[in-house]
Amino acid sequence: MYQGRTVFSQLLDFMTRHRFHRCVGRYHGDLRTRSFTCHDQFLCMSFAQLTYRQSLRDTVLCLRTMKKKTYHAGIKGKVSLSTLADANEKRDWRIYRDFAMTLIAQARELYSKDDFGLQLEETAFALDSSTIDLCLSVFPWARFRSTKSGIKLHTLLDLRGNIPSFVSVTDAKVHDVNILDFIIPEPGAIYIMDRAYLDFSKLWEMSIRLAYFILRAKTNTKLRRLYSSSIDKTTGILCDQTVLLSGKDTSESYPEKLRRIKYHDPFTGKRFVFLTNNFVLDSRTVADLYKCRWQVELFFKWIKQHLRIKKFFGTTENAVKTQIWIAISVYVLVAIMKKRLKLEMSLYTIMQVISISLFEKIPLHQVFTENEERKEKGSWHVQLELFE
Repeated sequence: MYQGRTVFSQLLDFMTRHRFHRCVGRYHGDLRTRSFTCHDQFLCMSFAQLTYRQSLRDTVLCLRTMKKKTYHAGIKGKVSLSTLADANEKRDWRIYRDFAMTLIAQARELYSKDDFGLQLEETAFALDSSTIDLCLSVFPWARFRSTKSGIKLHTLLDLRGNIPSFVSVTDAKVHDVNILDFIIPEPGAIYIMDRAYLDFSKLWEMSIRLAYFILRAKTNTKLRRLYSSSIDKTTGILCDQTVLLSGKDTSESYPEKLRRIKYHDPFTGKRFVFLTNNFVLDSRTVADLYKCRWQVELFFKWIKQHLRIKKFFGTTENAVKTQIWIAISVYVLVAIMKKRLKLEMSLYTIMQVISISLFEKIPLHQVFTENEERKEKGSWHVQLELFE
């Protein structure tokens, strides 16, 4: 019988401890801490995410019942409700943001050669945001409207592996387009966005940095056609034009040529007008790339359903952001494990399996492999022999 470490302990091997402690030291997270360190806090909150706990009390109760196992998993400090709540409220949430970004860098490197359905050498990103509604009386610091509060999760998703390469948590009042000021474009990369990000001065800065963008045009965008390229209407492309902005302000904000592509979707019957500064890609490829933007919507849907980022364990801004960044860290950590173990199953399936075997002492790779021989042997061993 395997007498080694628990599944939880083996999963944590995929996080680099020295990088985590570097993030803690950057913000003096363990300053004047007696026993319950930032690492203990991270493990407790990760446990809550992986096992779908509903509250801090629920989390602490479960951890206390498995005290010996949690010690071997790395939780050295005494776990109590007040201590964990205090840590979430007072310890700088930027510790976990910085650590999540180190995990994201590892994951992007692992998934850099993955195919997302289109034969492209360039890196493609999908940018969007999602609002998380909060109760105004409980979260007054996140006031959004007269009757509700909310925060907004801005995410730049790398389509190779669906790994978030940039995440920002802001007030729900912050408009989507303002987040472009905090994104440093990668030269040669393609950024796919919807109409909310249509700001030609910011797009011009992106173009100057040699990055490409694809986004939908607004109906009131004034354009002047210079010439049209030949197209194949059987692909759904209605026109492929080279245009200039003709509005008084927009022409000054973006003085160079743009490419306008009109596409008819045969499945929905809708027509889309795309604007891009990429004149090399095939027009149908541009339309297909915009379809891939839906991956970021699926990402938001997935994390809201399978991670604890809609029901928060604390009410302060620090506690909310701490929980969100640890949830993102858990998502990326499981994605890293999936790639390194070369697992074919989905992240949903992996997390479901982990949730019921977190403190089992079994080699990690065996948790996700079906051993039919072992099952049959075990079921025969406990079966009574009625006939000889």
